[in-house]
Amino acid sequence: MNPKQPVSFPGWKAALALSNLTPLIRSSHTREILTFLHHCKKSRSPVSVEFIKQWLGKHETDDDGPAHIALRWFYRSAPKGASEDRSGAEGNPRPDFKKTAVPARSYPGSYNQRQPLRPMEPRPASQDLGGPDWEQALVKTMRVRGLLWRSEQTYRNWGKRFAAFIAPKSPYAASGAEVAAFLTDLAVHNRSSPASQRQALNAVVFLMQEALGRDLGEMDFQRAYPKKRMPIILTPDECRRIFHQMEGTVRLMAELMYGSGVRIMELLRLRVQHLDLDRGQLTVRAGKGDKDRITMIPQSLNAVLTRQFERLRRLHEEDRTAGMPAVWLPEGLEKKFGRAGERWEWQWFFPSREASLDPTTGITRRHHTLDGAFQNSVRKAAADAGINKRVTPHVFRHCFGTHLLESGTDIRTVQELMGHNDIRTTQIYLHCMKKPGLGVKSPFDQLGQWVQGSI
Repeated sequence: MNPKQPVSFPGWKAALALSNLTPLIRSSHTREILTFLHHCKKSRSPVSVEFIKQWLGKHETDDDGPAHIALRWFYRSAPKGASEDRSGAEGNPRPDFKKTAVPARSYPGSYNQRQPLRPMEPRPASQDLGGPDWEQALVKTMRVRGLLWRSEQTYRNWGKRFAAFIAPKSPYAASGAEVAAFLTDLAVHNRSSPASQRQALNAVVFLMQEALGRDLGEMDFQRAYPKKRMPIILTPDECRRIFHQMEGTVRLMAELMYGSGVRIMELLRLRVQHLDLDRGQLTVRAGKGDKDRITMIPQSLNAVLTRQFERLRRLHEEDRTAGMPAVWLPEGLEKKFGRAGERWEWQWFFPSREASLDPTTGITRRHHTLDGAFQNSVRKAAADAGINKRVTPHVFRHCFGTHLLESGTDIRTVQELMGHNDIRTTQIYLHCMKKPGLGVKSPFDQLGQWVQGSI
């Protein structure tokens, strides 16, 4: 046989599963073969005897090593006479394992019509199942566990960075040492923050242990140096100046965020049933850590919020008349309550102006306002107000906690309203108060009176 002749074995996984090998050997073969095929894909080289020998000569010198045994089984079990078919026929798929393009689908456009998916819109979750085998396993595990779409995107991005870091080795063949090296590189060379490193740790450990079934054991890596940063705080007058530069729904969103202390995604995900104006309570559902809590609604916003309710009622009636699909519901509720997404109490309190594609279902429906649009509006308003500080929507949450402490509210109440797990997180605002140290006067204030009197 010509050593350069390509070898095609598309059904090797099924053949390995039906073999008489032990589960431990089958698992070892799977890791080694996937690592080799990943290298073939990266180098754009077909599988051949010559390429297998080159790979083994560089990565394993022992003829009885796991890679030699696995690839020897792969070659001997492959259908004889298999050759490369550039046409991509079913019997002999391309050995470089390139994925074929997914055919275009149509999605509901203007509610009662169907239109093709626009190129800039993300594919729905039913089509976006991942590329490499490790990513497909990760996506499947996350969706079985019911992780949120944003969490899925974050974990997949960290998985891709980890796979690129250990290339040409596949994550199937990685160990705790490679994970520790990746986390150390984030801290030492990329100068990542402790929060970013913790996020990477959670994502990669989830990939390796939960999705790929790898036992990482104890890992020793260089942790990012913890940095103590003080939050940016605005004065009440600066907040007022920013609000005056805004108008309409955007101003109401900023004022409600400052008046209740909610996070930006907690604000955007508010629904009609979450605001109780009679009791002055705002209920946060599935906030950070998937926890609920109750905070306050400023009484001075009752009139504006009432007008917002009236506007939403008219918009809801128009959507139902036009036959727009129901709004998105949390996991499991859509199956349990059926068409509850069409009911008034489940509508978004800050809906988007136009319908958009839901990436998880592929349905064009009305979603809540995008976080990027709100952030840009706040930054522009701060610049127009002449504020010489870096202002983001999250600054209003910091101002909520700080200004409550300055007005004499006890710290436990502030912790409860803001949803902090640890009191030490709330104590940061004690250092940001106008009079730090719980109102203790500086000794120079008394000294200054005596000096000025003597002059």
